[in-house]
Amino acid sequence: MAAKGQRIEELEKDMEAPSFWDDTERSQNLMKELKSLKDDVETYQKLTDLFEEIEILLEMGYEENESSVIPEIEAQLEELENEYEAIKTKTLLSGEYDKDNAILTLHSGAGGTEACDWVSMLYRMYLRWAERKGYSIEELDYLEGEEAGIKSVTFEVNGENAYGFLKAEKGVHRLVRISPFNAAGKRQTSFASLDVMPDIEEDIDIEINDDDLRIDTYRSSGAGGQHINKTSSAIRITHLPTGIVVQCQNERSQHSNKDKAMQMLKAKLYLLKQQEQAEKASGIRGEVKEIGWGNQIRSYVMQPYTMVKDHRTNVEISNVDAVMDGKIDPFINGYLAWLNTNNNE
Repeated sequence: MAAKGQRIEELEKDMEAPSFWDDTERSQNLMKELKSLKDDVETYQKLTDLFEEIEILLEMGYEENESSVIPEIEAQLEELENEYEAIKTKTLLSGEYDKDNAILTLHSGAGGTEACDWVSMLYRMYLRWAERKGYSIEELDYLEGEEAGIKSVTFEVNGENAYGFLKAEKGVHRLVRISPFNAAGKRQTSFASLDVMPDIEEDIDIEINDDDLRIDTYRSSGAGGQHINKTSSAIRITHLPTGIVVQCQNERSQHSNKDKAMQMLKAKLYLLKQQEQAEKASGIRGEVKEIGWGNQIRSYVMQPYTMVKDHRTNVEISNVDAVMDGKIDPFINGYLAWLNTNNNE
């Protein structure tokens, strides 16, 4: 921790120099580093303070034979455990782009209108999670469902380690409930897929042949707001050899939307290349999975009982309402620990 404190002093001294902002990219990276270091030091100090407070309360309880301090000690221990788990999870974020912002795309799958409603529920869940983390959200593309809900939505989550955390959420999410769109009141199963990629700011060394691209323009549409214009400035890019499709409509011009979409396409192609290399090295072959039965990473059951279960890690939570309100850290932490164990085997 002493080394981090020394580095903070060095960065703060650099910031005082008149030339600090001459190189914008460098200065922004240093600002991010400074914030990360300060967060680490603050968390460490909080853990130390909590530990000392618990020691004092224990001494008071023993000396005065006072049982009334037990609930306070339990509360402090729970907070200490949560803070410790957060630090332990952060140490698992060692991937090349784990520190970056994340771009998420939700697509409705099997289930029709119910599936579109499910996408809107998941979208809110991730917005609430980001809000709890102090992250910001930027909506990049939005397509409403024909009757209700959202057919697809792409949004960027901005904050330190956003991709490192949210990569745990990539896959098919399954909902079981009594559908409000079913007059018979029967249970219905719906699916939605989530794609997650890092928002890689630096230029990625990926060659893209212009002949391999189909670029379509369309009229922006979405939930509304001044940023949505009425011209055909939205961009959809299809990479014909892989079938990857990216689209953006939130920027203020067609040129800006195209630049953002190309950035997203490069990130996807880079991740695909990495995945292919890993599969080749391990002798396995990945498969493109449909957004439907048997492919889900997690199930959310609301009737006849309540349970959210991750099928990769077997982490279960019975409080579905809390999960849908953004409390998904147990699943993220469980996935990162599971991933770390598998990578070390």
